[in-house]
Amino acid sequence: MDIVILANTIKYLKVKQIIYRIYYNVRNKYRKLIGFSYLINENSDSVSLKISTSIKSNKSYEKNVFIFLNKRKKFNKIIDWDFNDHGKLWLYNLNYFDYLQQESLRKEEGLKLIYDFIDSSDNIKDGMMPFPISLRGVNWIKFLIKYNIVDEKINNSLYMQYYILLDNLEYHILGNHLLENGFSLLFGAYYFDDATLHEKAKEILFTELEEQILSDGAHFELSPMYHQIMLFRILDCINLLQNNLKEEDTEFLQFLQQKASMMLSWLNNITFQDGSIPLLNDSTNGIAPTSKELFEYASRLSITYEKMMFDESGYRKFKNTKYEYVVDVGNIGPDYIPGHAHADTFNFVLYVDNHPFIVDTGISTYETNERRILERSTSSHNTVEIDGLNQSEVWGGFRVARRAKIVSLKENDNLVEATHDGYKRRGVLHTRKFVSLENIFKIKDKIESNKEHKCVNYLHFYPGLEPNIKNNEILINNIKIKIKHYDNIQIENYLYAKEFNLLIEAKRVKIMFTKNLKMEIMI
Repeated sequence: MDIVILANTIKYLKVKQIIYRIYYNVRNKYRKLIGFSYLINENSDSVSLKISTSIKSNKSYEKNVFIFLNKRKKFNKIIDWDFNDHGKLWLYNLNYFDYLQQESLRKEEGLKLIYDFIDSSDNIKDGMMPFPISLRGVNWIKFLIKYNIVDEKINNSLYMQYYILLDNLEYHILGNHLLENGFSLLFGAYYFDDATLHEKAKEILFTELEEQILSDGAHFELSPMYHQIMLFRILDCINLLQNNLKEEDTEFLQFLQQKASMMLSWLNNITFQDGSIPLLNDSTNGIAPTSKELFEYASRLSITYEKMMFDESGYRKFKNTKYEYVVDVGNIGPDYIPGHAHADTFNFVLYVDNHPFIVDTGISTYETNERRILERSTSSHNTVEIDGLNQSEVWGGFRVARRAKIVSLKENDNLVEATHDGYKRRGVLHTRKFVSLENIFKIKDKIESNKEHKCVNYLHFYPGLEPNIKNNEILINNIKIKIKHYDNIQIENYLYAKEFNLLIEAKRVKIMFTKNLKMEIMI
C-alpha cells in the first residue's frame, strides 16, 4: 500500500474514530483469548406499543428463496445466515430482515425465519455485527408490533442483541452507521421500556442529527439514496414516538420533526419531476424508499416542510419547462467519513422533457474490486479528468486520500461558477461555469496552469441514446451539443449501473482539450 495515500487518508479521521478502532481491536483480541460471550437476560419483558402504517419493503423473500441486489439464493431446509458467495452486502441484506415488512409475508413465515435465526445465532458472525443488528432490531420490532406478538424466546434474543449493539456502537465509523445504531436503540428502548437504551439513543440522535443534517436539509454524506434512507428512519422514529410518547420525549419528538421537515425540503429539491433522484455519489435504484413513498409517509405523520434553497450540500438545481439539471459544486462530504463519496466534483445530471439525458453512471457493487474503483473515479462522471488522474484520490472500497476542495464559488439565478483544487498536485486549478438559458444549457471549462495537460471531458448518455458526431457537434435526436476549442471527440461504450449488479451498455462521449472548452447544449 502507498504510504502517502494511507497517510493522506488517516489524517482526516477524528481522534475518536482512531481511539475506538484501537480499543475495539484490542478488546476483541482479549475477549477471544479469555472466551468471552454475551449472556441472555431473562428479564427481557416487552411492552405493548402501537405504530401506524410505515413503508412496505420490496419483495425479496418467498419459500426460502432470497433475492437481494439482483442476486438469487435458494436455501433448502437450513438457512445459512453467513452465506457470503454473493458478497458482503448481500449477506448483510439477508440479516437485516427487511423482508418482514413485505405485504405478502404471512405471520407464520416471519416467525419461522426469526426462530431459524435465533437457533443459529451462536454460529452467526457477520449478522451479529452492530450495523445488521441495528436494522434487524427495527424490523423485528415492527413485525412483532404489527401482529401483537409476545414471545419470550424472541424477546430474550432481541434484548441480548441490543446489549451487544450497545457494547459495540460504531464510533469507529460514525456517519450513517452511528445514526442507524441510534435509531434502532430508540426502538429497543421503547419496546423493552429500557432506560439505558433510551438515554444512549437520545444522546446519539441529538448529537449526530444536529451535525449530519446540513443547513439546507441534506444528509452530510451527500448521497441522495442515503438521504432517503436516513429520512425513512427518522419518519419511523417519529411514528414510534407519536403513537407511544413518553412525557420526557416531547422535545425530542419536536427535534425529529424539525429535522424531517428540513430533509423533506432537500429531497423535494433534488428529486426530478419524474420522481427519480440523480445517482450522485453512492446512489442507485431499488434500495431506498422512493421520494413519492417518503412524501406520502410524511403526510400520514402530518410532517410538512417549507421550501429551502440548496446551500451547504454543494448541489444546485435549475429547472424550466424544457429541461432540469443538478450540478455538484461542493466538497465531497465530511472529511472523516467520505466512504460514499466519488471523485466527481463539477459533475452534473441533465433531464430533458422529464426524461434522463446525461446521467451519472451509478453504482453496481460495494465489493472492493476494479468495478468499484471505476465507478468512483472521475472518468465515470460528467466532469473533467486531467492527466488520467482522479480529482480526489478514491481507493479501496470506501477510502479517500487527498480530496478536491472548492476554492471559489459565484452564483446567481441562472449561473453557477466554481473552482476546485483537486489537481493542485499537478499545478492545476479547474474552473467550470454553468449558464442556464431558456433553450440552451452552457458549460465552460477553464484549466489554469503554467503547463499543458491532457484534459478529457466526459458526457455519459442514458441507455438507448445514440450520439452522432458531425464536425464540432454531437447530435442526439433533436438535441444538438456544440463544442468549441476541443482537440478531439470520440464516442465509446460504457456500462450504466441501473441497480446493484445490473449493468446496461450505453454510450458516452470523450472530449479531449488542452486549456479551455465550451459546450452549448441546445434543447
